[in-house]
Formats: sequence, structure tokens, C-alpha cells
Amino acid sequence: QVQLVESGGGLVQAGGSLRLSCTASGFTFSSAIMSWALQAPGKQREFVALIDRDGSSNYADSARGRFTIARDNAKDTVYLQMNSLKPEDAGAYSCKAQFPLGPNWYEYWGQGTQVTVSS
Repeated sequence: QVQLVESGGGLVQAGGSLRLSCTASGFTFSSAIMSWALQAPGKQREFVALIDRDGSSNYADSARGRFTIARDNAKDTVYLQMNSLKPEDAGAYSCKAQFPLGPNWYEYWGQGTQVTVSS
């Protein structure tokens, strides 16, 4: 079955860095569009970054210039490098996989990893 397992969250001071990882299984990773989203406390989940199958990427305005999304198809893993972290970057980061299977597209989410940023 499809599994997405995030890791790398933790406590960091404002201005610091973290690298999140999401390791996938149960589907052909190279055929999936992978993305990260943030659910801050008391808020809805919001898009952070996306990387397509060809390696092209897109970012939320809040992440552009500070965060970098990357994928390693050999390791079935997508990364989110987060630099210059701010308190408003805190929350649960989840990765999402979207991939085709036959004529249909499927979407799966991981459980998330918690990021805390102290000011």
C-alpha cells in the first residue's frame, strides 16, 4: 500500500535551518508529483512547495527564496530544505504524492512532521 513517511522536524531557533524528508513506498515515485504543505496551529493546511516529475518546482510566496524542494528518485524521497526559518513557519509539515494509475490520478498524504521555531 502507499506510504509516505516524513522526518526531520524538530525545534529550531528563528533564523535556523531544517531539512525535512519524505520517503515513499507503494507506488512508482518517479511518476509522482510531490509537494509539501504546512498546517499551522489553528489554520488550514497550506501549500508550501511542489516538484514535478521533470524536476521543475513551484513555491508559495512565503517559501520562495528560503525553502528548496528536491527529489531523489533513486531513494524514493523528496526533501524540503528550509533556511532562515521564522516563527510563522511553525506547524505540521506533510508531504503529498499525486500520481496516475491508468486513466485516473490518485492523491495520498503523509502523517506529517512537526516543526517548532522559537523566537
